[in-house]
Amino acid sequence: MGKLGKRLKAAHEAVDRIKKYTAEEAITLAVDNAKAKFDESIEVAVRLGVDPKQSDQQVRGAVALPHGLGKEVKILVFAKGPKEAEAKEAGADFVGADDLVEKIKGGWLGFDKVIATPDMMATVSKVAKVLGPRGLMPNPKIGTVTMNVKDTVAAEKKGKLSYRVEKAGVVHATIGCKSMGADKLTDNYKAFMTAIVKAKPASSKGVYMKSINMSSTMGPGIKLDVSQTQSLVK
Repeated sequence: MGKLGKRLKAAHEAVDRIKKYTAEEAITLAVDNAKAKFDESIEVAVRLGVDPKQSDQQVRGAVALPHGLGKEVKILVFAKGPKEAEAKEAGADFVGADDLVEKIKGGWLGFDKVIATPDMMATVSKVAKVLGPRGLMPNPKIGTVTMNVKDTVAAEKKGKLSYRVEKAGVVHATIGCKSMGADKLTDNYKAFMTAIVKAKPASSKGVYMKSINMSSTMGPGIKLDVSQTQSLVK
């Protein structure tokens, strides 16, 4: 067994598979057990008591994390004219229209977030089959289809987290990186979970948050105490 294998084995052994940890305990464990040489992401999976097949039980939105995501966020903006200039001035990494469509069709995906002005959505739709499955398609519900390009680019650069429930009723999200430390990650976790609670559909009945799991990119899964997390959210 190599060094990495031994580190991963030790990380798995450090986690009690039965115990349900508090948020603070889970985050500390996830950080301590992120043994890879790169800066591992800290990831959360929340299983919700909703039926994503029902249009009135969709859970999606965006939240500005207090400490960002701990990494540089590459922003692509579809815009023309004055809004193109506004995007560039705001710090967008890539700005354009049909030229960007052609690059994406060619397999290029060198960006983390996509923003578009409303008039550009017909252009963006040409690569919807590429962007959609990756959660990159601009959407007015999460504020990425907008004329307010300047503020939206700034917010995304700081670390705005977009989330949506998947077919299995699970929301996956990255709340930061190991290097941020447990305190900042805990603040980000609280902000994310508060957003999830506020996004509860009115038509959702019964238990809303069924389970919460956390891990680093390479680390073991850690079960969280749902009731303890609920006591943290505002």
